[in-house]
Amino acid sequence: MSLAENLARVQDRLLHAAASAGHRQQEIRLVAVTKGCDPRTVRELWELGVRDFGENRVQEALQKVDTAPPEARWHLVGHLQENKINKVVPWVHMIQSLDSLALALALDQRARRLQRRVPVLLEVKTAPESTKHGFDPAEVPDAYAQISALAGLDLQGLMTIGPLSAEESVVRQSFRNARRLFDRLQSQDCAPRILSMGMSGDLEIAVEEGATMVRVGRALVAA
Repeated sequence: MSLAENLARVQDRLLHAAASAGHRQQEIRLVAVTKGCDPRTVRELWELGVRDFGENRVQEALQKVDTAPPEARWHLVGHLQENKINKVVPWVHMIQSLDSLALALALDQRARRLQRRVPVLLEVKTAPESTKHGFDPAEVPDAYAQISALAGLDLQGLMTIGPLSAEESVVRQSFRNARRLFDRLQSQDCAPRILSMGMSGDLEIAVEEGATMVRVGRALVAA
């Protein structure tokens, strides 16, 4: 399958999932995860109309940012180590994987030095795998309030990763829990606007449970 065919299939999946949930496809923002792809793939996706690109690793992202159109919006979706902050803040559009208060404070300090206000999502650990990062759901309200007060960060919502190799009911419950947190936080001064959840294998479930953003890699860029 070509990139154009893959993109059309993903957009069709989003269209049907949004319709079944009573939403419009335009309400769901697609982030193309280009992990493992070369810069040419990014340019081809751009020409097909994709504007948001996700990367898991800072070093790999840096190889693509400079050769991509300057208007491309880059999302860091993988775990960010504090020692990589200086390399990320100058170019990143959004950090979706803000997973600790310590990281938030370090990001805030660097962003303010550069006179930036970096958009971020608070990562929530809704699945029990030991490899998952993020705040435990019980920690989220307090952490959200503290992070939203940081001048260098623009806290826009939540992100979660569904459980891998799980039954649909387990994945659905994971996303449903994230949506409940999202709704609960609407009473905060900085109410969340983005709920990022769902990837290639579970985007339909995520959209049905309220995702406003999905991160799709394999379904787009696999041959």
